[in-house]
Amino acid sequence: MEVIGKIKLINETQTFGNNGFRKRELVVTTDEQYPQMLLIEFIQDKCDLLNNFQVGQDVKVSINLRGREWINPEGQAKYFNSIQGWRIENLSQATPTQSTPPPTQTFETTEDLSANEPDDLPF
Repeated sequence: MEVIGKIKLINETQTFGNNGFRKRELVVTTDEQYPQMLLIEFIQDKCDLLNNFQVGQDVKVSINLRGREWINPEGQAKYFNSIQGWRIENLSQATPTQSTPPPTQTFETTEDLSANEPDDLPF
């Protein structure tokens, strides 16, 4: 899946626990009738993908949806979703391809084309 939009926020990398788990969050605002502000997580080595991006850039982010279940102390199940990014592309650098119109052909004639036309106009 992919998300296309403008970068609203890039957080610093966070490190958790003794195992060095890393996470970095990105917020992308979609360009649609009702814009959505989506929080996308980049984890572990994917955190570094955000180093070359900044707020305001148009991007395309490849994502995976993740869901998990958590059982609270009362025994009730709670469900959580997250959006994990694994690739990001800068759309601002893409140069739009411009189609060049075909060359116009010019024809030369030696005869007077207005000689065969009547002088009076029909309106």
